[in-house]
Amino acid sequence: MTRLDEIMKRTEQFRYDRFGMFIHWGIYSIPARGEWVRSRENITIEDYQKYFDEFNPTEYDPKQWAIIAKQAGMKYAVMTAKHHDGFCMFDSKLTDYKSTDTPIKKDLIREYADAFRAEGLKVGFYYSLLDWHHPDYPKYGDRCHPMREKEEFEDEKINFDNYVEYMHGQVKELLTNYGKIDIIWFDFSYEEMTGEKWQAEKLVKMVRELQPGIIIDNRLDGKNSLVEGNPTIYSGDFASPEQFIPAQGVTDKLGNPLPWEACVTMNDHWGYASQDNNFKDSKQIVRKLVECVSKGGNLLMNVGPDAKGRIPKPSVDILNEVGNWMHDNHRSIYGCSIAELTKPEWGYYTQNGNKLYLHLFENPMGPLAVQLPRKIKSVRFIADGSERVSRRPWFAGNIGEGHLFLEVGRLDVWPNNPIDTVFEVELEEK
Repeated sequence: MTRLDEIMKRTEQFRYDRFGMFIHWGIYSIPARGEWVRSRENITIEDYQKYFDEFNPTEYDPKQWAIIAKQAGMKYAVMTAKHHDGFCMFDSKLTDYKSTDTPIKKDLIREYADAFRAEGLKVGFYYSLLDWHHPDYPKYGDRCHPMREKEEFEDEKINFDNYVEYMHGQVKELLTNYGKIDIIWFDFSYEEMTGEKWQAEKLVKMVRELQPGIIIDNRLDGKNSLVEGNPTIYSGDFASPEQFIPAQGVTDKLGNPLPWEACVTMNDHWGYASQDNNFKDSKQIVRKLVECVSKGGNLLMNVGPDAKGRIPKPSVDILNEVGNWMHDNHRSIYGCSIAELTKPEWGYYTQNGNKLYLHLFENPMGPLAVQLPRKIKSVRFIADGSERVSRRPWFAGNIGEGHLFLEVGRLDVWPNNPIDTVFEVELEEK
């Protein structure tokens, strides 16, 4: 079995699920200017400490979060166990910079994992390879560290091996103490901080031993070896384009489709930003989910809970609308991938076996004409299961045989859906 065969086998369920929730949450929710606030504003450890001292999200209810995700049609979640600022949302025995030592005094990751698993959702952990709190992480001259320009750190002596040992130890805790974990999402490699700088081979071997079925993203490896077609043991199981959807999906150099997941913010920040109201609407999110699936990918949609532990109401309202669409149309998402037909101008195709799904984003002029690769067994309007009959109009002229002629009707009235109207076409077996 080749490395690619192993990846495709390991990611089979992941590629079926297609839609997940990313959760960026930490003490940066108090300044509420995004998760990179410490780096962007060059905040010292001493000045950042006040957020640790007052972190008390008494309205944190991961059971409700799980219900929100499930009702939106999401099948899995990935939550920040530790972000770049080094603050741990779990009860690590290797540091006191953790949620159990703040006023909330709770292992927030344990509650998340238990709640989401109870709702039947798969559980993932995000873990940053960076750490702006650890004394042995590089500071002066580093691309990202808040103290990167402070000359007092220029000659500081650190032992990076101490940090790597600490980082490996925390990953071991996360994959030992919280039951079955489906995804570990490492973030991120840059410049010389990549691959074996993290002792990545040793790390991945440990991860696989502790959680044999787990899948790993590709960010331990900063050389994009998956796409280059020469994956290493630490190249990961899926590509992770951020804030964009690749034009043609993701393949290796030989043209083999690779598992991939677009991670996208709901507004313009990953962590809570109180003045950022630039939210994507449900129409855009549904259509981008469909686009990802049509290109063989997943969509990991982010929420950034606030300092009280609440997913912001705009995010909840939008996800509820996405869930209404998913309730009727989920068959065109779960288990679907790239279709036999090239993308039409009026929307997208997704396909699962001999089931072809037509995603209409606009009204056709007259009947929708689709040239199909095989004969049709049936056509159904997916929202209500009603039969649609293909009738070749007398004015079709010289249009060849093998076309589906579909009377669509108006997309803006019930039970049609102006977000995305979906028809299921069952084709005869090849």
